[in-house]
Amino acid sequence: MTVTIYHNPACGTSRNALAMIRASGEEPEIVEYLQTPPSRERLLGLIRQMGISPRDLLRRKGTPYDELGLDDAKWSDDQLVDFMMAHTILINRPIVVTEKGALLARPSERVLDILANPDIGEFVKEDGEIVPARR
Repeated sequence: MTVTIYHNPACGTSRNALAMIRASGEEPEIVEYLQTPPSRERLLGLIRQMGISPRDLLRRKGTPYDELGLDDAKWSDDQLVDFMMAHTILINRPIVVTEKGALLARPSERVLDILANPDIGEFVKEDGEIVPARR
C-alpha cells in the first residue's frame, strides 16, 4: 500500500501519526508541506478526497487565522483556499492518503482507519496517552 503523509515534524500529532504508520509496517512518502506546499489543485483534491470543506481544514493555533479574521462567514471556500496557499501554516495536519482514502489524522489514531494493517498493538503517544490495541 502506498501511504503519503503531509507532515509537520514540529507537530506532535503529526509525529504520532507518522509513528503509527511506521508501526503498521509502512514507510510513507513524507511531504513536509511547509517546505513543499501542495499546489492549489492538489490541495483542492485532498479536500475533496477527505469529504470536508476548506474551512474544516483550517488550523487556528499558531497561525494568522485570528489576525486575518478567518472565522468570519463572509469568506468563500475559494477565498479560504487562497489564504491557505498564501499562508501554508493554515493547512491543518497531518493529512494522510492511502488506497483506502484520505483524512485529517486528528486525533492521530484516526490514521489507523485507513491503513492496510491497523493492528499495531497498544501505542503510546509522545504525551503518554495510550491508544489501545484494535481488536
